[in-house]
Amino acid sequence: MSLNYIWSGFFLVGFAAAILQWLFTGDTEIFKKVIDGTFDSAKAAVMEIALPLAGIMTLWLGLMNVGEKAGAIGWLAKLISPFFSRIFPDVPKDHPATGHMVMNFSANLLGLDNAATPFGLKAMESLQTLNPDKDTASNAQIMFLVLHTSGLTLIPLAIMAQRAILGAADPSDIFIPCIIATYVATLAGIIAVSIRQRIKLFDKVVLAWLGGMTAAIGGIIYYFTHVLSRAEIEVVSKVASNLILITIISAFLLGALRKKVNVYEAFIEGAKGGIQTSLTVIPYLVGMLVAISVVRNAGVLGMIMDGAGWLLAKLGLATDFVPSLPTALMRPFSGSGSRALMIDAMKTYGPDSFVGRLACMFQGSADTTFYIVALYFGSVGIRKTRYAISCGLIADFAGVLAAIAVAYVFFG
Repeated sequence: MSLNYIWSGFFLVGFAAAILQWLFTGDTEIFKKVIDGTFDSAKAAVMEIALPLAGIMTLWLGLMNVGEKAGAIGWLAKLISPFFSRIFPDVPKDHPATGHMVMNFSANLLGLDNAATPFGLKAMESLQTLNPDKDTASNAQIMFLVLHTSGLTLIPLAIMAQRAILGAADPSDIFIPCIIATYVATLAGIIAVSIRQRIKLFDKVVLAWLGGMTAAIGGIIYYFTHVLSRAEIEVVSKVASNLILITIISAFLLGALRKKVNVYEAFIEGAKGGIQTSLTVIPYLVGMLVAISVVRNAGVLGMIMDGAGWLLAKLGLATDFVPSLPTALMRPFSGSGSRALMIDAMKTYGPDSFVGRLACMFQGSADTTFYIVALYFGSVGIRKTRYAISCGLIADFAGVLAAIAVAYVFFG
C-alpha cells in the first residue's frame, strides 16, 4: 500500500511544483519539460534497461544454473548459513536462496553491477518459493532488498574512473570515505529491519560475523592506505574485481565438469529464464521511472535543496555541502540521474573540491532504492512492499549523514 501512495505522490507533487513555477516564475516550458520527460523515461525503461538486461540476465542465469549443478551455490549456502539463519530465520539452512544472496552481495561488494543484478533477481525468485503470500513481500525478501539497497561496495571503481576522466589529482581519494559511508548505511539497514522483524542482533554468531566483516573492511582500508601507492589503488581495484569474477565463472565450469554435468545444456536451461524475467519487469520499471522523471523535471529536488540551504543558514549551521545534495536526493530514485548530478557537481565545482568529492561519496554510499524495489519485487509479482521502502530509505539517510560527517573529517 505504501508504494501506491508514494507512486501517486510523485505525480501529484510534480504537478503541484510545475503549477507553482508556472504561476510564480512564468515558466511556460515547465509542462512540456515534464511531459517530454515521461516519454523519455518510458522509452529508457524499455530500450536502455529492460532490453539490455535481457542479454545480461540470459548470460548470468545460465551461469548460475551451471554453478548450482556444480554444487557451488550449495557450498556457499552452507558456509554462510550460521549468519544468514539468524538474520533470515524464515530461510531454511542450505536453501539455494542463501547462495544466490551471497553471490549478489559479493558482486555488489566488488562494484560489479552487471553481475549483481542477475544474482539478485535469482535470489528474489528463490525467496519467492518460500513466500506463503505471493503478492506480499516476505520478511526475508524485505531484509534482502534493504541490504541490497544499502549499496555496500568495497571498490567504487566507476566513481574513481569518472574522477580520473575529469582530471582529479587523486581519483582514489574517495575510496576510504565511500567504504565507511556505505558500511554505515548497511548497518543501519540491518538494524532497521531487525527491529521490525524482532531479530536478535546481540546473538554471538551475528556479532561475530559483523565483527569479522568490520575487521575485514578495516584490513582492506589499511592495505589500501598503508601498503599501496595512490597509483596502485585503481589498478589493484580494477584487476581484483574482474579477476574474482572470471575466477567464479571458471570455478562453476570446472566444478560442473568434475561432476560430469553437461555444462552447455545446463547453461541453456538456466538462460531461458532471462528473457521472461526482463519482460516481466517492464511495466514496473516504466511506472516507477516515469513517476521519478515527473518529480525530477518539475524541479522538486531543486526546491528541496533551496529549502534545506535556507533552513541550515537560519540555524547557523554549515551550508557548504548543500550544492552536493542533489546527488544524494536523486540517488534513491535513479542511478543514472544521480551519476549525472555527480558529474555535474565535479564539473561545476571541480573534482577535488569539497562539493565534488562529497557528491562522489553520496553516489557510493547507497543504491537506488525505488528502482530496486520496482525491479526486484516486480520480477516476482510482489505488489505489497510493506516496510521495505521505509527501511531502505533509513539506510540511505544513514549513508548520507555518514558521508557528510566523513567528508568533513577527510576533506573539510
